[in-house]
Order: sequence, then structure tokens, then C-alpha cells
Amino acid sequence: MAAMEKPGDRGGTGLADAFGRRITYLRLSVTDRCDFRCRYCMAEKMQFLPKREILTIEELATLADAFIARGIRKIRLTGGEPLVRRGIDELVRLIGRRIGAKDDGGGLDELTVTTNASQLRRHASALAEAGVRRVNVSVDSLDPERFGFITRGGDLAVVLDGIAAAREAGIAVKVNMVALRDLNEQEIEPMLRWCAAEGHDLTLIETMPLGEIEDDRTDRYLPLDGVRRRIEEHYTLSPLDHRTGGPARYFRVEELGARLGLITPLTNNFCDGCNRVRVTATGQIYMCLGHEDRLDLRQALRAGDMAELDRLLDRAMRLKPERHAFRIDTPGAAPAVSRHMSVTGG
Repeated sequence: MAAMEKPGDRGGTGLADAFGRRITYLRLSVTDRCDFRCRYCMAEKMQFLPKREILTIEELATLADAFIARGIRKIRLTGGEPLVRRGIDELVRLIGRRIGAKDDGGGLDELTVTTNASQLRRHASALAEAGVRRVNVSVDSLDPERFGFITRGGDLAVVLDGIAAAREAGIAVKVNMVALRDLNEQEIEPMLRWCAAEGHDLTLIETMPLGEIEDDRTDRYLPLDGVRRRIEEHYTLSPLDHRTGGPARYFRVEELGARLGLITPLTNNFCDGCNRVRVTATGQIYMCLGHEDRLDLRQALRAGDMAELDRLLDRAMRLKPERHAFRIDTPGAAPAVSRHMSVTGG
């Protein structure tokens, strides 16, 4: 283990790290598999995890309950693509029962999902019935050909139909767009206008150095401070106090009546307010997206040893680093973290 353990503060039954940050947000990956192969996220030929290593639906639900009992108030289901996971509707139902619960074990304020929307038409109703009120959908281009190129075969029409299904089910949609130099940067303002017209929030994201891919990320890295300046040449951006639990900083685009979020892991480190941890589909807890340090929760979970699971969560809090160390300024350099985003969850 690379990180050194530090005195932590359990804070009663809650989770707090050695820097005094309260951990109330879990991003729970349910699969590392995805039906897209986005160029900034995955290699074209991926080696996926053996199914025997993946937690069952029941194990994932039990793990979610254990985190809720320790003060987690928001859970986001991720992947890979979470909606390709067999049994996902049942998992959402099981976790959704904890929304607003006031029993001794605590409850959730919110359950959300990050998806590419390729399967959203089939699952939107079940998500809504389980209490999901918001989803994040990755849409990096509104041009069908460019979208297919970025995703290596994704069908934009299917994605847009999935978004429509979510709206029909009463689920709000936030569009996530990874800003990519010389690929989709000219689409950022049109995407902003489209989201405003459709009633969706838009969040722009800087590409992150996670996992080996065929492209050199330095060729595609587009700093969002420059993007923001270009947007402000045409629109007024007013800072907002709005927060959704993640790292985005939000602005109101006055002329459009729209909300724009910026996630800037490289140009504006956002770690001071980190309130989250990530757990993979195999039960590995990563205390930081930008570090390799992890602890294995699966053995304790499968043994039914909740006391040991609690001890591991306490240890995770002592190991959580103060900040990530992403860099993307050296052409051809190895990624800051060897695992792909699809392993940890977005």
C-alpha cells in the first residue's frame, strides 16, 4: 500500500477522512462492461473482468446498505455502462427503498445513475418507479458521424431516444460532454444551446489520464478555462451555489436560462471539498479516482462479516489522500493511473 495511514476520525457512525472531510457520496460501479468504446475512456479491445469476480446484485445491495448505515446520503450507480448489467432494475429497486428512509440504519437523499443512454428506453420506467429522479447521460457530439467516431460505433439516435424516454418517465437529464481538442470543441456552444432548448443541464469535463488508450490524450486535452472564456464572449455566466454532490462548479447562462457545469480536474483542482469514494463491481474501494490505493471489501462482504467491513471503511478514511495528482502535459507519457475509468466508475 503506497499511502501511509494517518489518524482518522470515525465521527460516530459517519465517515470522515484525516482532513476533516465528511464522506457522504458513494459512486458504486455495477459492471466494468460497456457497449461503447469511447476513445478517451477505453481501449478498442478491452479485457473485461471475469464474471465470477463481480459482486452479485444481492451483494451490491448489501454493500450499499452498509455504506448508508455509515452516513452515505447519495449513491450514483456507474460502470462501465450500468444498464447493461443483468438485474440492474432489481438493484435499483433494492437501493431505492432506502430513499427517504428514517429507520435506525439511516436513509438516502438521492439515487442517481450515469449512463450512455443506449439502454435507457428499456429501463427508464423501472428507474423512475424505484425513485431515480436524475440521470447523467454522456453525449459528446450531436453529429451522428462524429458521435459514432468518438464512441466507436454508438448510435446517436438511440441515445437521444433514451433521453426522451427518461423525460417521459419524469427523470431529469444532465448531459455530460468531455471537451476534446480538434474533435468536438466547435460543438460546445451548439450543445449548450441544444441543452437549453431541451431543458437539460450541461456539464463539460476535461479528459482525465486514466488507463492506456490508442490516442495520445495530450492531443485531445482541452483546458476548460479557455473554453469558459470563449463562451463568455457570447454569453453571461453567473456563478451559482448549486451543487449536486460532485465536483462540478455551476453557472447560469443568463441569455439562455440554462445551467452549465464545469469539471476541471487539471486546470482547477477540486479536491478540497471531496465528499466521495468509489467502489468497483468487484468490491474494491478507491478512496481517490487519481490514486491506485484501494482496499478489498469483497472478502468481508461475502463472509458476512459486517464488523470487518466497518473496520475496512475506517481504514479507508485514514488512507484517503488529500488530493489527486493528475497531469496531462507530457506527450506520449503513461497515464497517471493505469486502470480505465470503466473499472472504477465515472
